[in-house]
Parts: sequence; structure tokens; C-alpha cells
Amino acid sequence: MTGKQEKPWKGRFTAATDQLVEEYTESVSFDQRLYDVDIQGSKAHARMLARVGVLTASESDAIITGLDQIHDDILRGDFSWSRTLEDVHMNIEARLTESIGDVGKKLHTGRSRNDQVATDIRLYLRQGVDRLSAELKTLILSLLDLAEAEYDTIMPGFTHLQVAQPVTFGHHMMAWVEMLRRDLGRLSDCRDRMNIMPLGAAALAGTTFPVDRNYTAELLGFDAPAANSLDAVSDRDFAMEFMSSAAIIMIHLSRMSEELIIWSSAQFSFIDISDTYCTGSSIMPQKKNPDVAELTRGKSGRVIGNLMALFMIMKGQPLAYNRDNQEDKEPLFDSLDTATAAVRVFAGMIPQLTVNSGAMYRAASSGFSTATDLADYLVRKDIPFRDAHEIVGKAVQAAEQAGCDLSDMPLQSLQQFSGEIDGDVYNVLTLEGSVRARDHLGGTAPDQVLAAIRKVRKQMASN
Repeated sequence: MTGKQEKPWKGRFTAATDQLVEEYTESVSFDQRLYDVDIQGSKAHARMLARVGVLTASESDAIITGLDQIHDDILRGDFSWSRTLEDVHMNIEARLTESIGDVGKKLHTGRSRNDQVATDIRLYLRQGVDRLSAELKTLILSLLDLAEAEYDTIMPGFTHLQVAQPVTFGHHMMAWVEMLRRDLGRLSDCRDRMNIMPLGAAALAGTTFPVDRNYTAELLGFDAPAANSLDAVSDRDFAMEFMSSAAIIMIHLSRMSEELIIWSSAQFSFIDISDTYCTGSSIMPQKKNPDVAELTRGKSGRVIGNLMALFMIMKGQPLAYNRDNQEDKEPLFDSLDTATAAVRVFAGMIPQLTVNSGAMYRAASSGFSTATDLADYLVRKDIPFRDAHEIVGKAVQAAEQAGCDLSDMPLQSLQQFSGEIDGDVYNVLTLEGSVRARDHLGGTAPDQVLAAIRKVRKQMASN
């Protein structure tokens, strides 16, 4: 960019901005990533101004051609971003005026940087939500494949990280799928509310020019223009909503990471994470560290922190636009980047997991994981559940003292606790019998796991 760089608001001021203030208030160092959507918005605005007669057709064409050239220059790296010009909007407008002359100065007719930036962020985030949603779908499909491959692999289910009841590994993977499908739903809902256009609100009150906001919204793919000009320029609900969704995604990935870390430890050995998603130690040659999972667990705190930052930025602002809102972009961009990268790396890591079904089965065989099945067995013998619970508790205590599992206790020993126990009790004390018995919608029975996988695949294919 050549020539003297002047502030767009220089007419009101008699003294130049202090250099320290310029450094403190600039945003171009981070908002330049909005250049593509800023140019999209400007081209639509120019077309609309020509449609309503504020610009001539030739003026609009010159502006659009100039903006296309600037876009190409930025892509080639042939564009110098100036901190003096404060932000992405004024950098592009100044370059446009330099390229096509005074016609470039007409582009800003009927708009303000307030509605311009609000539109840019929505356009940018809309694209980002679409990319993140696509990455989530890829991860979900990876989990469906893993669940199907291990639909009947038995593992211990935990509560309080203590062995609780046997489940299948496929069932556990489908629990992860459900978490991520809710994330997809939140992103879809967020996108709907995001897809409202602020342009035409100008600084806060609208504009005296006969703008056609519906036409501009149509050009930019928005569902409708914002209904109130004050709200249009000051609303950041859509950003808070997205960042909340991103934080929940990261919490889900963090919980998944915690399980992967535990399962891959020598003490569990349920799974092996591919070498390509692990790192080693600089001092301990035997180490294979699950760093992707650990970093994801750590980055969740970063995204949650970004959400809290935006909450604090917004909580005390009066209507309409305030410069505080400049601080919305860095945490928003970081949350989008971090969540997208985390989902993408998980989608690559999951298909390369190796499942150690033997270790899982052995773990499920300890900890009296079929105790509830024995209680249910007694209930079917017309013993009240609370009485059955007490009977089984005593049987577990005896098995623990004998150093064996319930399924290893002789029938005569079990009958000491209840005469209702017969030889068929071993059908429910086996791990296979336990998981097969939970044959209902949402249960861990292998047939139910396969049915759940088929249902989700069908739903994913139709969306």
C-alpha cells in the first residue's frame, strides 16, 4: 500500500493518534483473517447500492472489480496490512480507493464499521461452523465403524471408576457417538440463529439511504435481515452460543481423552493408541505417551476460558456498539480453531486404535460385575429387590473373602444365602449372559448395539 495513510475519521480531530494508542487499539493483526468475508459483504453492499440507485452500475462494477483484485493480491501475499488503518475493513477500503480512485470512497455509503464487522463475523463463523460440523460427522462415522467392529467385545462398565456392570465396547463407543450427535445438534441450532444479517443497521439507527436489506441478505445467503438496528450491531449472542457449543465439544473430547489415557496405561491395557498419535520421553526410552489425548484434555480448559472471557466482555455493555466488542474476535477465533483441530485429530486417531479384548474381558471378570444380575435373578423369584440386594451383598462379601468371583462359587455356597438360587443362576452370572440380558432399546446387548449403529448411520445419511 502506497501513499499517505489517513484515518477514516480524521475530519473531527486536530491531533494525530498517539503511537502507543495505535498499537493498543489496532485489530488488523488478528482480524485480517476476515478479509474474504469482508470482501464478500462489500461486494453485496455495492450491488445493492446500485440496485437502489445510490451507485451507478459502472461505479458498482468498478468497486467489485477492485475488490476482486484485492482478494487476489491478498491470496498472493501481495498486500501490506497497515496498523495505522486499524482494522481489516479500512485496510481493504484504503487499498480499493488507491486502486480505483474516489469511486472507492463511495463503497461505505449507507453502512458503518459497526454493522460491517457484525456481518463479517457471522459470515466467517457460519463457514467455520460448517467445517466443524463436517469434522464432527467424520469423527462420528469413525466411532460407528469402531463400535460395529467391537459390538460384542465385553468390557467392564464403571461408576466412580470402580467396576460396576459388564457392557460391550461397542456400546461404550455409541455413548461417545450420542455425545457428539448432541454437539452437532447444538451447532445446527446455533447456525440458524447466527444466519441473520446486520448490514443496513449502519452505526446503530439505520441509514437514510433507501437500502434493500432483503436483497443484500439474499446475496449473502442470510435467512433474513436483523429486525432491530440497535440489536443488530451490538448482538454477540451468536458468538457466545457458538463458543458454548465449542466448549461442550471440548469437554466431551476431554472426557473421551481421559478414558483413552486410562485405557492405554499398562495397568489397564484395554487399547493401544497408534505410534503416529503418541510421543516419547527424552529420558525414559520405554515411554509411549498419549500426548494427543492429554493435549486435548488440556485445550478444553482454554476453550472454556475463551467462553468466560466473552461472557465478561458482554455482561456490562449498554446498547449499542462499544469498542469492548473488538475483544470478541481473538477468543472466538481461538475456540473455532482449537475445537476444529481437536475434532480433526480425533477423527484420525480413532480408526487406528487397537482394542485388547482379552484384557477387557479379564477386567470385567473381576470386581463382581454381575452382582446386579444375581439380584435381578432373585427378584424374578419373587424376592423384593431390597432383600435381594442384601442377599447379594452378603454373597459378594463371602466371595471376596474366598478370593473368587460370584460365578466361581459352588451352587451349594450360593444357596446358603437364598434357597431360591438354582443351577440356572450361572446363566446370569456369566459376562455374556449379563450383556445379552439387557436386550432393550438403549441397552448394551450386542443386538441392540448393532441396531443403534444402523439407526445412526441411517440418520446421518439422511442429513
